[in-house]
Amino acid sequence: MTTSTIQPPKPREQTPTKAAARRRSARSRREAAAGWGFVAPALAIVLGLTVFPGVWALVLSFQSWDGFSPATPVGTQNYQDLVTDASLGAAVLHTGLYTVLFVPASLLLGLFLAVALNRKIRFIGLYRTAVFVPFVASAAATGILTTYLFSPQFGIVNNVLRVLHLPQQGWLEDRSEAMLVIIVMSLWGQAAFTTVIYLAALQDVPGEVIEAARIDGANAWQTFWRVVWPQLTPVTTFVAIYQTLQAVQLFDLVYATTRGGPLDATQTIVYHLWKVAFQNLQFGYGSAIAYGLFFLTLVTTVIVTVAQRRAGRSTP
Repeated sequence: MTTSTIQPPKPREQTPTKAAARRRSARSRREAAAGWGFVAPALAIVLGLTVFPGVWALVLSFQSWDGFSPATPVGTQNYQDLVTDASLGAAVLHTGLYTVLFVPASLLLGLFLAVALNRKIRFIGLYRTAVFVPFVASAAATGILTTYLFSPQFGIVNNVLRVLHLPQQGWLEDRSEAMLVIIVMSLWGQAAFTTVIYLAALQDVPGEVIEAARIDGANAWQTFWRVVWPQLTPVTTFVAIYQTLQAVQLFDLVYATTRGGPLDATQTIVYHLWKVAFQNLQFGYGSAIAYGLFFLTLVTTVIVTVAQRRAGRSTP
């Protein structure tokens, strides 16, 4: 009797398609690992400068800490103090006034300049550059220029008023005028941003649509309001949100000019936060103010977005 040897089954050979898929999958994993290897250092830095400080500030907002002695838990006391802080309430009013006046003026001025610069005339590149230059100036330079222009004693504006035999003003030393000066100089520095954004949007409007409106008998105003303006609604929403966030977080220009004066007339939320945290060393309460500002900014953004979308739907 012959004993037959049982051969083990041969492994099933992979088809060329499956083998290629496996190679592609392995190559993709290696490329992903290499990509994460390049990104990981920058990602760690970004997270370390955003997530960690945010979490730490949240923890501090429930504590009392002066930066030196051990922190003391106080529960929600810091957030309760936000309601009764008269200085913070005044800073909120000043910031609200600045925002209400600055944002619409910034949008209108930027739109006006963009329409004026959206044409083919001689030296148009020079004009556009001149409009954008103030935007790249530092807050310190803008503050020095503001002081040089609006100083009650030696400012250029009062010297011009003196030559014209007009009454001189207190400007930065007058409680009723200091915030207006801050708004004017903010427009000088920030209107360039809205101008550039609107100018890019205007250049994206199809020329055929404008030409068709003119052929149909629409004048310049009707063409702009009925044809061009609806095309600018998304851009207006973006610019309004951006400028609102910038207005709510106003600090550098106030710090470089009035330091919150005169008599706290220009003290904004962020400047008050800076005083509480870094002058009075109340880091816990300062963190609570920061998170209050965060929620205020979030609510403001939502309101502006909803208002702009409704305005866009109602635009004929």
